[in-house]
Amino acid sequence: MDDADTTYSADSSAEAVEAIKNCKARYYRCMDTKQWDGWNEVFALDATMDTREEAPGLEIVVGRENIIAFVSTALEGVTTCHHGHMPEIELTSPTTATGIWAMEDHLWFSEGHPLGIAQMHGYGHYHETYEQVADGNGAGRWLIKTLKLTRLRVDATMAGE
Repeated sequence: MDDADTTYSADSSAEAVEAIKNCKARYYRCMDTKQWDGWNEVFALDATMDTREEAPGLEIVVGRENIIAFVSTALEGVTTCHHGHMPEIELTSPTTATGIWAMEDHLWFSEGHPLGIAQMHGYGHYHETYEQVADGNGAGRWLIKTLKLTRLRVDATMAGE
């Protein structure tokens, strides 16, 4: 971001980046602990989630409530551990930003899970956009507006192996 193009201070930029990092940390923690109510403070109401690389035939999920329903159903009977690393966050305006996060996840599936997988270890990136929305207190909070998961590698063990 070119300093000449900004209309906000370096302090506010640093605060925005930190708030976005905290939002993403909440995303991972709430997903792994299955605290789906916590995702109400992570996604914009009209957010989109694109995980089509995960499985052909999946659609882009639109809307916070639909995202929560989709992921909570997909992770039923699955213990997960997600890690996000090395965020590249760029403020594109005082209320919008983009980000790329390197990620690694481990998933352990319950016995008899319909996918027939025992465990999975994946690596990839989250490509996201964020928006700051008013929170009623004169301030704003940063939320995920769009999320796309891309994978570099997935190591899976099928049940019975």
